[in-house]
Amino acid sequence: MPSISESYRNHPVHVHHKHPDLYSLQELPESYTWTNLNDHTYPSCNNSEGSSSLSVPVIDLNDSNASKLIGHACKTLGVFQIVNHGVPLSLLDDIEWAGRNLFSLPSHQKLKASRSPDGVSGYGLARISSFFPKLMWSEGFTIVGSPLDHFCQLWPHDYTKYCDIVMQYNETMKKLAGKLMLLMLDSLGITEEDLNWAGSKGQFNEACAALQLNSYPSCPDPDRAMGLAPHTDSTLFTILYQNNISGLQVKQDGVGGGWVTVPPLPTGLVINVGDLFHILSNGLYSSVLHRVIVNRTRQRFSVAYLYGPPANVEICPHEKLVGPTRPALYRAVTWSEYLGTKAKHFNKALSYVQLCAPSSTNGGLFDVNESHKSSVQVG
Repeated sequence: MPSISESYRNHPVHVHHKHPDLYSLQELPESYTWTNLNDHTYPSCNNSEGSSSLSVPVIDLNDSNASKLIGHACKTLGVFQIVNHGVPLSLLDDIEWAGRNLFSLPSHQKLKASRSPDGVSGYGLARISSFFPKLMWSEGFTIVGSPLDHFCQLWPHDYTKYCDIVMQYNETMKKLAGKLMLLMLDSLGITEEDLNWAGSKGQFNEACAALQLNSYPSCPDPDRAMGLAPHTDSTLFTILYQNNISGLQVKQDGVGGGWVTVPPLPTGLVINVGDLFHILSNGLYSSVLHRVIVNRTRQRFSVAYLYGPPANVEICPHEKLVGPTRPALYRAVTWSEYLGTKAKHFNKALSYVQLCAPSSTNGGLFDVNESHKSSVQVG
């Protein structure tokens, strides 16, 4: 069974555009000019006076009802924020410092650590770039496993401290992801004993993950630029740290559903449901379509921890969520196999592992797939 890295090598994504130095551009090039970006965009309401349908929930992990609250958030919007998560503020500051230093390097230095078309780790454009006719106003750096080789290229004499920060961040996120996995499963009535890859102590030690550092430089014409185009994640879920610059938006389900901004929350982390948890939940928890818009005067920085199962574990609708009135909607698929499907079919990938035709009463699956179809044509 191929590893995650091997799966990327087996399904290369060829981005044919040269990445310019975004920090030096005073005008938005035509290749970066998108249209129809401001259709149906709503602010998120996080107070009792706001519309609950547009609210991105903030969940305290110390709350005894955390599992129930997470379940409601996953069913209704596919995204929530967490506080009291146990990640030290100093570590969040450190990873942001490391990312800012990385992206502030001269272009020729960053290009020494470029990601190859058939690779997963390194510096470069978002892998989803090949599915869109326009370029995105962002740059990224992906890390799977140790960052040592690439960091030696970026900081030949000073790589150790950067490696230490990334490895500590990965280890901390892995523990948090295991805790979140148990809470999300519990919200569905599934225990750790029900998953043979949870491990004896429910720590999911064999789970796979990737770390994605993102930079969105200030943009001369943000109303016509796109930081990161609409997409869903192939993950079980993603843990995102965003600094204090707004930009992340999620798509509301349903006809006419708009884009809801996920506001930056000091010390908070954003959790969004990915395609594999969508499959595991048999469509009860919708994989959320999301995008990033950019800012005219300020650079935005974020760190995404992309969490998935072990490479050789097949994910399918859990047996506790399948019955006579709700058949399994998807066939079993490994993360490696699904990454290959995603590389070919992008936001339509879920429909290629689908067994049963979705309906309007299956937890919003029809609306999600319709959103996926339209997202490919943005811009």
